[in-house]
Amino acid sequence: MPARFHCPVPLVSGEKISLPPGTARHVQVLRLQPGDAIVLFHGGLTLDADGLPVPGADAPACAQGAFEATITRMGRSEVLVQIGACHAALPSSTPVPEVHLAAGMPANDRMDWLVEKATELGVSGIQPLMTARGVLRLKGERATRRQAHWQGVAVAASEQSGRLSVPPVWGVRDLQDALAPAAGSGGGDAAALLPLRLVLSLAAGAQPLHVRTAALEANRAVWLLSGPEGGLAPEEEAAALQQGWLPVTLGNRVLRSETAPLAALAYLMLRG
Repeated sequence: MPARFHCPVPLVSGEKISLPPGTARHVQVLRLQPGDAIVLFHGGLTLDADGLPVPGADAPACAQGAFEATITRMGRSEVLVQIGACHAALPSSTPVPEVHLAAGMPANDRMDWLVEKATELGVSGIQPLMTARGVLRLKGERATRRQAHWQGVAVAASEQSGRLSVPPVWGVRDLQDALAPAAGSGGGDAAALLPLRLVLSLAAGAQPLHVRTAALEANRAVWLLSGPEGGLAPEEEAAALQQGWLPVTLGNRVLRSETAPLAALAYLMLRG
């Protein structure tokens, strides 16, 4: 099976293009040669020169397909390819909701793991959060570097898993700044456009996730809010509830900070 590469430039069958630097480096690392077949996909994500997602950028028409391509030249820093046929994504027999994850950042490599696995499961976007109990504290240039690193993890996971879209990893935010309602997407009436905002909770009275989402429309976006190690502080969860987030539980077990949101995401993506 040909190697798959994210290529964040417009792709048109029949054209010859020079791969953008990041994609070209990846091809060179794998020691591919002229004549080798590869697969390119845009992924609907526009990245700037630092590898960060560009907010509000329109995805080109090619974003919904994977393109056959053949390497025609391997230079020291340039890789030329001939773009072949486009294969559009097959329509899903069971529509799934657009799910975004707002996660209190776990420490060390666990955030990398969370980004990778959430991407494989089909998350639509990831918002890293600084919370009261979080160990990882990021500001300024350090936060920007970590964001670019996590975006690279999401790109690699999309390449590996066969996704035709790449979820954006947004810049680190304080939890309080991220609690206000976010714009949703989907069709239907105005109410269906509002995201369903769920906070993973161990508090008494939280509804099971499967009960809260039993009547969820496939065209309604979902936001999942999860805490870091130790969970959200009581005052943070109370602030989320005041902003309209709904508490949900995954059962009696206490899951790790990187496990709980993945379990919820897997359920939402596969429940159909």
